[in-house]
Amino acid sequence: MTKVQISACQLSVRKVSNFDEFANQVDYLLENTPKDSDYVVFPELMTVGLLGSFSNQDELTAADLVKIDEYTQNYKDLFSEYARDRNQIIIGGSHLEKRDDKYFNIAYIFKKDGSYEEHKKTHIFPAEANWQTSEGEDLTVFDIGPAKIGLAVCYESEIPEISRILSLKGAEIIFSPSYTFTEPGFWRVRHCAQARAIENQIYFVHCPTVGNPGEPLPDGYGASSILSPCDTQWPANGVIKEAELNKETVITATVDLDELYDNRKNGAATTFYDRSRQEHIYSKYEPYNEM
Repeated sequence: MTKVQISACQLSVRKVSNFDEFANQVDYLLENTPKDSDYVVFPELMTVGLLGSFSNQDELTAADLVKIDEYTQNYKDLFSEYARDRNQIIIGGSHLEKRDDKYFNIAYIFKKDGSYEEHKKTHIFPAEANWQTSEGEDLTVFDIGPAKIGLAVCYESEIPEISRILSLKGAEIIFSPSYTFTEPGFWRVRHCAQARAIENQIYFVHCPTVGNPGEPLPDGYGASSILSPCDTQWPANGVIKEAELNKETVITATVDLDELYDNRKNGAATTFYDRSRQEHIYSKYEPYNEM
């Protein structure tokens, strides 16, 4: 059996006056995270509280959120150091970063040696247009640690093609750093995350930003969860572990990768293969040409 331990750090965003305050918040969560977890994941746009560090913060609006790009190197250095010191793979949520003349919402996987891989969010939630955010164009499966992993940042989990491509490319676990501003927004991502786990017979880890930081920052709403396909190997509702709603906390659970492959062949529902079995039917229809 291939056992994998996963921890999700549910961060409560708040305005901070300097980078050290933000680092202390990360440190608190990691102090409560087992060092033997194979993967640790933080939520989307976890650095937004740094907007409070600017002297003119009272004059800033949501459109100014891109100013946190000034802390990009600090953010990378911090998580690289944590990954090295803890000898742990850390998915550092995501951060707004400028590349040439564009801003991207970029999720990073920090490896045990301090190096990192990145994923630019490919589908921007409509509200992100306020932040001048551009969309990435690549979907990658990373063979880092004991599992093959993919990233689907928040709204990307609502786009079924993302997780399907990642699972066909070999992803066994998809991590979804998330930042949903309302209760309906949270449940959209959460329900879609569960659907993606069922459709592709994979594990899906949803880790949202929570908290009420005050204008111009959006509130966060949600509860982290480690999800499975709904079958007899796992809890009937598919929820392996779930965090307390809207609380800064850490959840940890162990999953078995071998159970995924057995489930794909012998499960009550074999959706991973069955989604391709009738492709000759799907090919008769061309919905995208009609849009």
